[in-house]
Amino acid sequence: MKKIFSILSCCLFVCLSLSAQELQCNVVVNYDQIPGSNNQVFKTMQRAISDFLNQNKWTDFRYENNEKIICNILITVSEMADEKNFKASFQVQARRPIYNSSYQSPIFNFQDENFNFEYIEHTPLEFVENQFGNNLSAMLAYYAYLIIGYDCDSYAKMGGTALFEKAETIVNLAQGQSFSGWKAFEDPRNRYALINNILDDNLRKVREAFYFYHRLGLDEMFAGAEKGVPQVTQALTLLKEANSVRPSCVFITSFLDAKRDEIINIYSNASKEEKKTVYGFLMDIDPVMAERYEQILK
Repeated sequence: MKKIFSILSCCLFVCLSLSAQELQCNVVVNYDQIPGSNNQVFKTMQRAISDFLNQNKWTDFRYENNEKIICNILITVSEMADEKNFKASFQVQARRPIYNSSYQSPIFNFQDENFNFEYIEHTPLEFVENQFGNNLSAMLAYYAYLIIGYDCDSYAKMGGTALFEKAETIVNLAQGQSFSGWKAFEDPRNRYALINNILDDNLRKVREAFYFYHRLGLDEMFAGAEKGVPQVTQALTLLKEANSVRPSCVFITSFLDAKRDEIINIYSNASKEEKKTVYGFLMDIDPVMAERYEQILK
């Protein structure tokens, strides 16, 4: 419970001493689509990205070594225009432990398809707040803040706001850049759209759902499913209400991309009434995945 109290205290602006970095991120750079025998640049890139994410201190929060946020980043390089310009897709996943269990719950699963960047081998990756700088560093910092923000939201209601605002600052600085994926109205699933949704007051219920789902739901299941499952159902109720305002927006679909399998498992042993209720919610929110949600009713 130490991490829960640390984050709650930070959200109440209690000053905490610095401790270990926040992320324990496994980074893979896949370059199978790039012909040629000189692969060293990709190995160097992978090591540089891993060091950048794992060695930087992103917040003033107190994280012990065993409380770091476990995450994975897969960068699949599809084009190498020259020795320093690349085009790739970027997948990020993160999870957090559930109290009094060995289970790690997925909190973020996002595929970013539109990522072009410059990387010069052996040049250190650097990030300075309120400056855009290098697109690769900006991209990594953006997702670092999102991961930590999601984690904080899962422990304290709206607890990740300060982190999400830092991600928003990066997006705002990127508006004057030529790199893809950052622009307003460029794509309803890009970086701009996601952070815009997260900080939209009209979608506040999605963030509240995140808190109900994890802190009041999953974290309480150690005391019995009957205590935690109703809170998960309440979270899905909030998600349905948010979806009625902004149907199928990227914030809501990314929530379900991370939680879909878990939700199906949670309700596998629920009562028929609970199954029917949750199935109805999910069909309203995410009808394209109807076949998957039918597993709940079995």
